[in-house]
Amino acid sequence: MSETASLSRPATAPGTEHFDVLIVGAGISGVGAAYHLGTQCPDKSYVVLETEATFGGTWWTHKYPGIRSDSDLHTFGYRFKPWRGAPIATAEEILRYMGEVIDENDLARHIRYHHHISAASWDGAAKLWTIEATDKASGTPRRFTCGFLYMCQGYYRHRQGYMPEWPGTADYQGRLVHSEEWPEDLDYAGKRVLVIGSGATAATIIPAMAAKAQHVTMLQRSPTYFRIGRNAIEIAEQLRKLGIDEAWVHEVSRRQILFEQDKFTRMTFRQPEAATEFLLEPLRQAIGPEQVEKHFTPRYRPWRQRLAFVPDGDLFKGIAAGKASVVTDEIERFTPKGVLTKGGQELEADIVVAATGFHLNVLGDIAFEIDGKPLDFHDTVTYRGMMFTGIPNMVWVFGYFRASWTLRADLVGDFVCRMLKHMDAKGVRQVDVALRPEDKDMPILPWIDPENFNPGYLMRGMHLLPKRGDKPEWQHNQDYWAEKDEFPKTSLDDAAFVYR
Repeated sequence: MSETASLSRPATAPGTEHFDVLIVGAGISGVGAAYHLGTQCPDKSYVVLETEATFGGTWWTHKYPGIRSDSDLHTFGYRFKPWRGAPIATAEEILRYMGEVIDENDLARHIRYHHHISAASWDGAAKLWTIEATDKASGTPRRFTCGFLYMCQGYYRHRQGYMPEWPGTADYQGRLVHSEEWPEDLDYAGKRVLVIGSGATAATIIPAMAAKAQHVTMLQRSPTYFRIGRNAIEIAEQLRKLGIDEAWVHEVSRRQILFEQDKFTRMTFRQPEAATEFLLEPLRQAIGPEQVEKHFTPRYRPWRQRLAFVPDGDLFKGIAAGKASVVTDEIERFTPKGVLTKGGQELEADIVVAATGFHLNVLGDIAFEIDGKPLDFHDTVTYRGMMFTGIPNMVWVFGYFRASWTLRADLVGDFVCRMLKHMDAKGVRQVDVALRPEDKDMPILPWIDPENFNPGYLMRGMHLLPKRGDKPEWQHNQDYWAEKDEFPKTSLDDAAFVYR
């Protein structure tokens, strides 16, 4: 047995399964991580633990009407598997695509479903993570050890939405539901529906429910930016007409979309007024300037909060047709019949849907210990938004806000595989990140600058997230267009990496 093989497969206690790498979560990031490990590090053993009954993450747990992507699938899809459908896809289409990735790459044998992780502890002497889990299907406790922990669990609680504490909810005689906890038995045909919220979830639910409901009203505290257009990518359509192979269609479309996204993102910083006009003028054409001025002109510059694409303008078609309407006001209280706004308007509704966001899920709500000491994640400083000071042999996938999440999952996959090979080549079993001597006077700041991006769920949970520095390597800078070049060039022998 080689030295590196003996280092990566230590003896474990009876009843404990050992793997070189343990992946947490079988959503879009976890399935991608499994693919990259299998193709780039075929000598590494790995397992994927997923708490749900199947793969998919968001696309499995979200059950509200119309559930679809708000990023295009040419970039939200994996770089290694062409997307052949319309760019904005339904959950069913995304799950089918992920299933094909699993089948085509023989990943299913590595995934354990119904496995809920409760604790993770690092033993610095043994250079091992120990993972305590429960097989929810049987109720049986399970224990795993691994040399490297790959956190792909996402960033919010899938089964618990954020519900503000509104006065009078106990008096309301209709049905109040949250989009994150959609009841299977909810019948809204012919009903008056009030949707509270103005983000991508509300923009998805409203046109879907309006097709059956008597009327749907969107109640928003303040307007959100939306981008509308055809649910198609012109360059992809043209290339297909020319008979170009789908792999090239996928790659060229991705590059074109990313080029345009980068151009627009930079415009929002350098020319915010021009970016605002670019977004609002199509809405004026769809529903008229008065509606746009009153309900769809935000008080902030574009991209300080997430910008959702509305395919074929379906939300605005519903408004123009009178099937949906918008009220911009704050909630005073609930009444027996609905909601009373601070402006004095009572909005009567048979069903109220709270599309009010979610709770951050920091490291999967798993109880972490490092050498017997409970981990306070907020006390760490992040290295490029994926590694953290004081946490050995662990990477967390946290995607982009202004570009597709999966773009970063692919970059991190490459980084992890390169790091594992580098550790084997050095004959080491532990890697930490630590501030270098030149970083000792670096300002330590919150996870993200609220002047640049400030959605409610981040602001509510900032105290749970790690800190950042003011240097590019000590923050998650949310810039795919820079990171796609920087990640492959990162020196793994930089002083920020400490090997043991």
